[in-house]
Amino acid sequence: MRVHIRLFASHREILGADRLDVELPVGASVADLVDVIAERVPGVKRTLGSTRFAVNREYASSTTILHEGDEVALIPPVAGGRD
Repeated sequence: MRVHIRLFASHREILGADRLDVELPVGASVADLVDVIAERVPGVKRTLGSTRFAVNREYASSTTILHEGDEVALIPPVAGGRD
């Protein structure tokens, strides 16, 4: 099955794109997707541990099962604010 990945901030910079399509086996979870991305682009591993996920615009856990055509947003940690 194919899922669509949206990338933001540091993930977009590391992967050099704001969108990716990834082929996964039927029944794959968000965690499986993360493994595939980390395998393809080792530099992204350092930020994946603190990444939040949204599947079809709703926050999801790493155990969420994905389906054909799902959109998965990888939301990296954000720092900032006022002193």
